[in-house]
Amino acid sequence: MKFIDEFRDGELAKRLVKRIGTYSCEPINIMEVCGTHTMAIFKYGIRDILPDNVKLISGPGCPVCVTPQSYIDIAIELASMDNVIITTFGDMIRVPGKRGSLLSKKAEGADIRVVYSPMDAIKVAQNNTDKKVVFLSVGFETTTPMTVITAIEAKKNKVNNLFFLTAHKIVPPIMEALVKDKELNIHGFLLPGHVSAIIGSKPYEFLSERYHIPGVITGFEPIDLLHGIDTLLGLIDKKECKVINKYTRIVRTEGNERAKEQLNQVFDIVDTCWRGIGNVPNSGYVFKKEFEDYDALKHFGIKYKDYDGSSGCRCGEILKGKITPLECPLFKKRCTPENPVGSCMVSSEGTCSAYYKYHS
Repeated sequence: MKFIDEFRDGELAKRLVKRIGTYSCEPINIMEVCGTHTMAIFKYGIRDILPDNVKLISGPGCPVCVTPQSYIDIAIELASMDNVIITTFGDMIRVPGKRGSLLSKKAEGADIRVVYSPMDAIKVAQNNTDKKVVFLSVGFETTTPMTVITAIEAKKNKVNNLFFLTAHKIVPPIMEALVKDKELNIHGFLLPGHVSAIIGSKPYEFLSERYHIPGVITGFEPIDLLHGIDTLLGLIDKKECKVINKYTRIVRTEGNERAKEQLNQVFDIVDTCWRGIGNVPNSGYVFKKEFEDYDALKHFGIKYKDYDGSSGCRCGEILKGKITPLECPLFKKRCTPENPVGSCMVSSEGTCSAYYKYHS
């Protein structure tokens, strides 16, 4: 199958692995900031075939994982209101807040519905005009355009009982926050394929221009990942600080211009809080004045204050790549997929979830 079989070629993979082993023996730290990369790296055993000096670090690449716990508690507060229907993607429903989870709230009788697209929330709102429908709008640049299109469509069709509790995040600013953290000592980045399909490659150029760190955009198949790592190690070995796109079948230099135009039409960029990391400048979105009637916080008059963390959970350090889940005292003990303590164990793209599923 085109774009599948050729990226799972065993002989080519062997050649790439052999070449990867020829680079410098100095310790090299490579970070991926994409949850799908994290899962694919574990699934295909990429870590196990790399030289001992090459360390792959999983960064904050999971949007559910980086959403502050306070967001979940606000969602639960809204779900407790008699006239409110909560609509959400399935991975949010089990994330624990201080007051339980949306799943436990649903068990108590709250009207919480799993949808597969924000556009489904419009249908729910149109079919329940006596209710206020709130969509839990979480994600990176990959999914933010879906919220944008839904808000535009709702405005066009005068759907006035639909609101968005937004926690969208922008990836390049968090990467800058990470490279400024000297404890991490990152030598290069595997750049996210899905996000890059929207924003293109230019937003990452600050890595090479200001911090002299190379980056490679790559896809999710075994050959994609090995080719990306090989290219990145080659850049590091030659001390070449470039951003290279190796996912050209999907990612263009300028990204998706139409999606970016619509993002600018609906959202302003603001500072926002990342779970376990804190406030990151210019890394979030808020509705522009023309669309602020769809802002759930403003409509319900909720004063939002960021906080996060469960006792003993080291999710923040895991998201920064400072420790692995194996170093968290709760991992596989009090924190499991069936009884998650932190968001990194809940999401299918979370680092803890990946370690639990694939790490022996």
